[in-house]
Amino acid sequence: MDSPPLPLSSKDVENLRLLEIFHYVAGAVGFLLACIPVIHLIVGIAIIMAPTSMNSHGEPPPAVVGWLFAGLAIVFILLGWTMAGCTIVSGRMIARRKRRMFSFVLGAILCMFFPFGTALGVFTIILLNKDSVKSLYA
Repeated sequence: MDSPPLPLSSKDVENLRLLEIFHYVAGAVGFLLACIPVIHLIVGIAIIMAPTSMNSHGEPPPAVVGWLFAGLAIVFILLGWTMAGCTIVSGRMIARRKRRMFSFVLGAILCMFFPFGTALGVFTIILLNKDSVKSLYA
């Protein structure tokens, strides 16, 4: 015996719309913040290409320091861009009412990014757990 569909309130639709917008904004801000390690990438490349330019007193730093700077910067930039991209995709999936579990898991991951990611993640988890919202994704 199927249970009758739950009534969908206009509040749920409004909250989903806000959640979508907040995911877009958080993704854009995350993309910009992920560009901060570009400074380290430039320093790493400078150490690799022209180690004598980093020589203030004594010997120039070894090339491995430059590779470490550049390598870690690339990793952090790519991870940040990936997270930002997933956040934007999650906003799009919320707008289309598809892949609820993707947005739910991303909301849990966003909880690590205090304070705004935590607020967005908790709001996402709470809203996507409501039975009336779950029925929209069915």
